[in-house]
Parts: sequence; C-alpha cells; structure tokens
Amino acid sequence: MEGIAVVFAPHPDDAEIGMGGTLHALISKGMRVVVVDLTDGEPTPHGSKEIRAKETAAASSILGISERCNLGLPNRSIFDTVENRSILANKIRELKPQIIFAPYWEDAHPDHVQSTSLIEASRFYSKFVKSDLEHDPWYPRRIYHYFSTHLRNRFQPSFILDISNYLEKKLAAIRAYESQFVTHTGNSKRLSEIEYEAKYWGAQIGTYAGEPFVCRETVRIMSPEVLFTL
Repeated sequence: MEGIAVVFAPHPDDAEIGMGGTLHALISKGMRVVVVDLTDGEPTPHGSKEIRAKETAAASSILGISERCNLGLPNRSIFDTVENRSILANKIRELKPQIIFAPYWEDAHPDHVQSTSLIEASRFYSKFVKSDLEHDPWYPRRIYHYFSTHLRNRFQPSFILDISNYLEKKLAAIRAYESQFVTHTGNSKRLSEIEYEAKYWGAQIGTYAGEPFVCRETVRIMSPEVLFTL
C-alpha cells in the first residue's frame, strides 16, 4: 500500500507509549511512517538533551523507525499559535501524509492538550492556497488520536488495532527511555501499567494485546470484504 503516515508526538516517548505497537506493525508491513517530535522533552529529573536524544534513537531502532525529526518547540511551553501552526503546516506539506496520528485531546498535561489543538489547526492550514507557507498545499485525509495520557480517561475507541505480535517491541522501545522509566523509579510502575492496558484492549477484541484509537470523523470502510476481517 502506498502512502505515508505522520505521527506527531509532544515529547519523545509519547508515540511509543501511545502507539508503539502500531508503529512497528505499520513499518513491518512496508508502510512509510515518519515520527515528528515537537519537543526534546527536557528538562526532566533524570534526563538531559543528550540523554533523551540517545534514548530516542535507541527506541526508534527497536521499532524500525528510520525517519524521525524534532521540531524544537519548547517543552512545557507548547501553544497553539499562528507561528507554530505554520511550522507544523510546512512539515505536513513537505511530507504529504495521507493520515496523521495525534494525542488524544483530553489530558492533564497542557503540552498534550495544546499539541492536539495545534496539530488539528495545522492540518487545516496546510491546505491554504494563498499563503506564505512552503511547499504545495496538502490536506491529510484523516487524523487518528492515540492515548499517551496523564488521566485515567474513560472513552469508547473508534477502533482497536491488534498488536499481539508487536507488544514486546513496544515495551522494549519504552524501556529504552531509561531516564524516564528506569532511573526515574517513580515512573517504573508505568511499564507494567502500559502492558496491562495493552492486554485489556486486546481482550476487548479477542486478542492478546491492542492499541485503541479515536477519530472525530466517521471511519469509512471501502470494501465489504473488510467486514469479514473485523
């Protein structure tokens, strides 16, 4: 299948936490996936810019991510501004993805909430014809929202992707962020929680592990044959 998916993440590790299994699944199927981190995630209690960069590279290698970039927005200060919309819209127009993945819009972390607002606005900006933006206009067909939240959200997914064959890679990629989940002992239990959550969502679809996604728009099924695979 041709096409490209862009995964926007407020911080390094958000994409792995929310959809690491899906990332590895897409890449394993030969699809082009680009991860765009908005910030470097620093400062944190046990990290540094250099440490986080090495951890991000290690996690990317585990999942097979060959295209990843960082937009350099300030951690803890992400805002949905016109300037930032232009930065993201330029990246969207450059990469021309068919689909975008973004964090779920309800969260305790302000960076996550603002990131989603910024990503959705930038998707709209990217189609402007008369503008100072770089590259040709482009409008991704869909945004799917993944979950890397600081809240115990109650929600109904639009769909759950079976990641039974990819869960171990997802967990290994998250462990690669040692400064966040190993050295930072207060977060160490998060690994077992992420594994539990994946198995919970898998149980909802009769598989070993899954990752939930929400789409604000109705998801279209193009072929009736797909109904026999659901």
